[in-house]
Amino acid sequence: MAFMVKTMVGGQLKNLTGSLGGGEDKGDGDKSAAEAQGMSREEYEEYQKQLVEEKMERDAQFTQRKAERATLRSHFRDKYRLPKNEADESQIQMAGGDVELPRELAKMIEEDTEEEEERASVLGQLASLPGLGLGSLKDKAQTTLGDLKQSAEKCHIM
Repeated sequence: MAFMVKTMVGGQLKNLTGSLGGGEDKGDGDKSAAEAQGMSREEYEEYQKQLVEEKMERDAQFTQRKAERATLRSHFRDKYRLPKNEADESQIQMAGGDVELPRELAKMIEEDTEEEEERASVLGQLASLPGLGLGSLKDKAQTTLGDLKQSAEKCHIM
């Protein structure tokens, strides 16, 4: 009887003193990280592999985005004849060297280039003048050409 009381009370007493006194807790110390999360060892290893692969994919996408931004900045530096930045060049090299701009950015750049080329042309400069429209310029040119033809017909030297 004493043995049974000692076994029952002694086990509970050890648990009580173990948690209060900071003694070794054998129940939780034997569990691995997989068991702590409720997985078998193989499931835990597969889970860890997936985490590593996802992190690598995120890092690759992040590097690609950084390289795309660097390409865009270098494009504008070339366009406006600004000095090159070595940090942008290194980001492009880290991503593999040949980085293409996303379609949306390339489309925006193309539209800006077309607008600038239109403004740079002679007709674009004339169209931007206040009070002058292309229609009125065309009419004036036609009337002037008609006047020149009439005066050429009246000329006796030719």
